[in-house]
This record gives sequence, C-alpha cells and structure tokens, in this order.
Amino acid sequence: MAGGLRLENANPLIFQRSGVRLLTANDEDEDVVDPIDDREIFDLIRSINDPEHPLSLEELNVVEQVRVRVNDQENTVGVEFTPTIPHCSMATLIGLSIKVKLLRSLPERFKIDVCITPGTHASEEAVNKQLADKERVAAALENAQLLEVVNQCLSTRTL
Repeated sequence: MAGGLRLENANPLIFQRSGVRLLTANDEDEDVVDPIDDREIFDLIRSINDPEHPLSLEELNVVEQVRVRVNDQENTVGVEFTPTIPHCSMATLIGLSIKVKLLRSLPERFKIDVCITPGTHASEEAVNKQLADKERVAAALENAQLLEVVNQCLSTRTL
C-alpha cells in the first residue's frame, strides 16, 4: 500500500496456493517440442504481487488457471482476472501488471489479451478497453512512476 492510504478491501479472503507444477523429463529436454499451455501461463502470473496487499494475485483468487486460455498454434494467450471487489480502483494496474509480465516472458509471436472476468467489476468495459489498446499500454509504461509500481508488483517477494 502506497503512502498510507486507506485500503479499499481491508480484509480480503485469502485462498490456498496451488501446488508447484511437477516437471517431467520431456519438460527439461531441449530437443522436445514443448507447446506453451495454460498452466505455464498461470505459473507466470500467479505470483504477481497485489498493489495493495502483501499477497499474490493467486492468494487473492484474482487469477485462476481456469481463466487462462492458450492456443499455441494460433499464438494467442487470454487471461481473465477477477478483482476482489466490484469497485477496485487497482483493476487497471493489476491488468497492466499481468500484461507486462506476459509481454516480458513470452515470445513476441503471441497476441496477449488481458481482461476482467465478465460481470465482476463496475468499470469492466472501460478497464478492458484500456488494456486492449496498445498505445495506451505503451504510454502507461512510459510513465516512470507507473512503471515503478508495475515493477514492484512483478518483483519477487522475500519471505
């Protein structure tokens, strides 16, 4: 939480983290074609830090594996996220953090679509429009203060 501001959701529900993905010999073999799947995308975004709480998006149930869609052949990745409250002012920042993490982690061939789970946010349409607009995303990432906040959300916590 930045600057001692009052939390919008002071007592969020905390969910159990899912287990670590077990790697097989094929996963580690560089000669085996390994298409990107929904679990791989979920593993990339599950540990993103919430901007208001010292919890991950997975722990707050903002991201779930069932809301990740990957089509490796068509080079598309879609992620729906669910803010903890319907009027969450951090929804755009959370979506931007997810999008940046995927842009930084995936090959450039992928088209990445990040949006709010339908019916879970009061400003769903406006937030989705911002996240889908390449120019708005690029402009946001040129803002040094905003980029610093996104990078904090993407940083690894030390426990």
